[in-house]
Amino acid sequence: MRFLATILLAAATLSAQDAPKQGGGRGAPPPPKNLKVLKPEDVRPVMFAMRGALGQQCNFCHVQGDFASDENPKKVVARHMMEMVNHINEGFGDGKVHVSCYTCHRGKTTPDLTPPPAAPGQ
Repeated sequence: MRFLATILLAAATLSAQDAPKQGGGRGAPPPPKNLKVLKPEDVRPVMFAMRGALGQQCNFCHVQGDFASDENPKKVVARHMMEMVNHINEGFGDGKVHVSCYTCHRGKTTPDLTPPPAAPGQ
């Protein structure tokens, strides 16, 4: 009977505690810092798109363990490129995405400046 009472008391104590706060709980990523172009809700989808567009992992532009750091000059270049893509898309005036990182990069860190040679017979 004491065991049951102890379990009930422990359960009541645990259920009376405040729920963990959003973003600060275990397993939840911390809120992004040092955002200059992106909105917090856009960080993850844009970063995943950039990984695919450039064929690289996060530490290509970010300092390992400190995503907010601007020490890696590639992050500054990427920020300028995001501004360029946003400017181009805004120029259409229809709210649609017409260009992305992939438009030029095609899975490479440096875009090709000339088109590939035509296939034989074309």
